[in-house]
Amino acid sequence: GDGKADLRRIVLSGFGTEDSHHALHDFAWTPDGDLIFRESIFHHSQVETPYGPIRQQNSGWFRFQPRDQKLLSFGTYPSTNPWGVTFDDWGQHQASHPVFAAAFHALDPPYPQQNPRPAGLRAYSGVCGAEFVDFNTFPDELQGGFIKVRYKPTNRVEIHKWNETAFGYDEQYVGDLIFSKNLSFIPVDLRYGPRGAMYLCDWYNPVKGHAQYSLRDERRDRHSGRIWRITTKGKPLQDPPKIADASIEQLLDIHKRPEYRYRYWAKRELRMHDSNAVKKSLDKWVNALDPADPRFRHHQIEAIWIYRNIGQTNPDLLRALLKCEDHHARAAAVEQLRYWHPIISDSIELLNQAANDSNSIVRMQAAIAASYIGSQEALTAMLGVADHPLGGHLAYAVASSLNSHTMRQHWEDSDNTFVQQLLRRASQAQNLQEPSVGAKQAQFDSQKNLQSVKIRCLPERMRFSVEQITATVGQPLKILFTNEDATDHNMVFVQPDALAEVGLAANEMARDPKNANSDFVPTSKKHLIIEASPMIGPTRKTRIHVFRFQAPDKPGVYPYVCTFPGHWVIMKGILVVGKTTAEAEELLAAQKPTIVQQWKMTDFETVVTNQDEATIMRGMDAFMKARCHQCHKVGGHGINLGPELADVSKRFKGLKLLEQIIEPSKDVNEKYRVQQLIMRDGRVLSGVIVKTTADQYHIVANLLLPTVIQKLPKKSVDEIIPARLSPMPQGLLDTLTADEIIDLVNFLEAGGFKLPEHLKKEHNH
Repeated sequence: GDGKADLRRIVLSGFGTEDSHHALHDFAWTPDGDLIFRESIFHHSQVETPYGPIRQQNSGWFRFQPRDQKLLSFGTYPSTNPWGVTFDDWGQHQASHPVFAAAFHALDPPYPQQNPRPAGLRAYSGVCGAEFVDFNTFPDELQGGFIKVRYKPTNRVEIHKWNETAFGYDEQYVGDLIFSKNLSFIPVDLRYGPRGAMYLCDWYNPVKGHAQYSLRDERRDRHSGRIWRITTKGKPLQDPPKIADASIEQLLDIHKRPEYRYRYWAKRELRMHDSNAVKKSLDKWVNALDPADPRFRHHQIEAIWIYRNIGQTNPDLLRALLKCEDHHARAAAVEQLRYWHPIISDSIELLNQAANDSNSIVRMQAAIAASYIGSQEALTAMLGVADHPLGGHLAYAVASSLNSHTMRQHWEDSDNTFVQQLLRRASQAQNLQEPSVGAKQAQFDSQKNLQSVKIRCLPERMRFSVEQITATVGQPLKILFTNEDATDHNMVFVQPDALAEVGLAANEMARDPKNANSDFVPTSKKHLIIEASPMIGPTRKTRIHVFRFQAPDKPGVYPYVCTFPGHWVIMKGILVVGKTTAEAEELLAAQKPTIVQQWKMTDFETVVTNQDEATIMRGMDAFMKARCHQCHKVGGHGINLGPELADVSKRFKGLKLLEQIIEPSKDVNEKYRVQQLIMRDGRVLSGVIVKTTADQYHIVANLLLPTVIQKLPKKSVDEIIPARLSPMPQGLLDTLTADEIIDLVNFLEAGGFKLPEHLKKEHNH
């Protein structure tokens, strides 16, 4: 032949044409024989098919099944122009935006809706292609990972590991295979050749843009695209197996090889043979597989994929794989329930079994498969995932499946609170995931000496989960800060010995009602602040913030603190920086706590009442030392975040008053108890319920603004969870001596220090 098509037929039409640069791309055959492809932002597709129109807009995937000419749309969410697609050894879809694309295979929501942009799931623009390393012509240490090309903002060919995580897969940057300072080097795809060399497609152009002016740019090179051939020094290339004109048996045996591309090409060749003849040979091949072979389960999965490639089935083999010991095989088998369920009588039972599997990826595939089956029974079966941990890619897959057009019809109008609770739970799990990163952040994260730290706010404890970090001068730090507490918090890194000064300045901000919804990062102390997050939490835009910065270049102890008024006394930690790791550890060891004792009520038999002036003054000093004034007013001074202590002293005396301080959660004033309100739409609100009517809750979300009352319809609230602990943290007196504590109690009983009558007028501020 002449290498040109003798016949051309339009199979599908109606795809968007709004932007040629974002038009259909990433055409690839799946391991089980379908053609997947993608279009990007600005496009609106309405494709007529024998099964009805398929519509999608602004980026998403399509899956075309050649044998029945069926087109499916899936994985739509707002993104720009991502390229690059491949599959790992077990058929898990890997791409660029998102990286673990297998989690995005649930069918689309009702048009024109899209799924939300994935929060915290790794996704990149500027990446074009990837290839898993499985040829022994490449170094042993790279086997199982993948190589991908990045064309912006840097021009490099990267090496990555492919790591299984708690709720999916993720990449881990290892290093660069190729890096060029010549910005005309623009790698856009790569692929193994038949002898195990890797071929890299280089657009090679000094002009990267595709706008009108870029197309007219005189520097644009229209002739110099290049193909690079990459081999390993000292490793010979290999002779490829015979594929063209090979027998069916020979083609089947190729599927025992580790190289994905050989198996890929062999499947394409098998489709050229009579399907009944292939099935007959394939049945024999499956029965002859050796269970002692380390790749036994993988060979069986390859057989499942071949059956579907040729339009045949083997339900008994699929059932065996769904119940086998290898979770990779179980996950791949569950994926096939999407297509084989009509001929498997117990498909719903098998789906429910997968939804309750011990492995999260199996459960993820079960959730996705339910959207393809599309029945009420499938919805009920997949809800088993609610009985297991939920997070990351699994949470996204569950939410996407429940929101698919096939699933929503079974619950949207039925007031199914269980589904709504699961959606809310999936949404909350995603809110605590690290946001997807751009190229600049990815480049920062790729530094070899990067230290990554995860710090969360401990619920109802007013503490950071990590209170000590050590680093070397100039070391890149990435700190993932999350807040699952019912109260907003921030994190502020300050200069050595500047904690109190910054904290007190934040407290001063609280005196002005205009600052009630601020981040409480005092601009007057910006010279003392190294890095600061906004307030994050239930009443803010997000529950997560990612710090990326270099450790200070001067050794020392750098506090980090929540600067919400009063919080900074307790909610704090230290970043210890040394010239070397050893020096940092020495500096850390030198930090001795100022705790006198962790006081308990059993340490005090009685409180001696003595309210002379000297005692009251000492008590006032203890009041300040214990930082009581950060949250309470006494004698008109302080901040109104809790009950005025003069009022408390009227209710409690002596040991009972002391107990309120040492054990603040034993008797919480209901007027100040924070309630967490779980809303039916997935939001989580928190505040103090100041009034309840027949059909409304009146809440104050911010004690700094007691007159700002939010009225919530009762029917919009799904659940109310009272905070078990007092907003006042335990341990505030641990920096005081026993005598100081007694003085403090006397000070409180006295209602604070009282000015003489003749001075009150002069000191009436």
